[in-house]
Amino acid sequence: MKITTFEAGYIGTNAFLLTDSDRGEAVLIDAPHEVELGVRRVLEEEGCNLTTLILTHGHWDHTGDAARIKAMGAKVLAHQADRALIETPSIMGAFLPPGIEVDPVVIDQMIGEGDKIDLLGQSVEIRHVPGHCPGNILLYFADEGAAFVGDALFAGSIGRTDLPGGSFEQLANSIRTRIYTLPEETRVLPGHGPETTVAREAHSNPFVPAK
Repeated sequence: MKITTFEAGYIGTNAFLLTDSDRGEAVLIDAPHEVELGVRRVLEEEGCNLTTLILTHGHWDHTGDAARIKAMGAKVLAHQADRALIETPSIMGAFLPPGIEVDPVVIDQMIGEGDKIDLLGQSVEIRHVPGHCPGNILLYFADEGAAFVGDALFAGSIGRTDLPGGSFEQLANSIRTRIYTLPEETRVLPGHGPETTVAREAHSNPFVPAK
């Protein structure tokens, strides 16, 4: 499995395109504005068809191109708690920068805590990590030693908790019980900024240290 990272959209949001050229398949994690063209380019280079789009949560900067990506034939997966944000993004209007629009997209499959889904021939564990956003999830690829965590945890920081549905106490609990409990060597690929590891954040994150 090859991971291609795109930093796209209006505030530098990470999207991750996972490709397996042997299988001819690809999966996209998150869809910020203006990521579609880059995704199409890599798909052509790798000879892959995009089968699935997984939204780690429903905030506009992660869903801006979701409707365009779905139109490419991808099935959309997300958590039930963020269904309203994804399918009715107009409710985020007060938090959108001027002039930015987000098209609604219908979720095809709800996923949540404890689910195991097959992606690119691998069994992927879903963990629910609310606190930044009610429906924030992470995807843990045990075979790759990698976790895609949305905006729950960043390198040396955490997701903001001052937006509707946010809670620092809930996020801290999510990080300690759902992220820090992964193997320490696990790569953490966040929704913004550089990747980090479980060990690095558990031992040095200034906002949520491990207890």
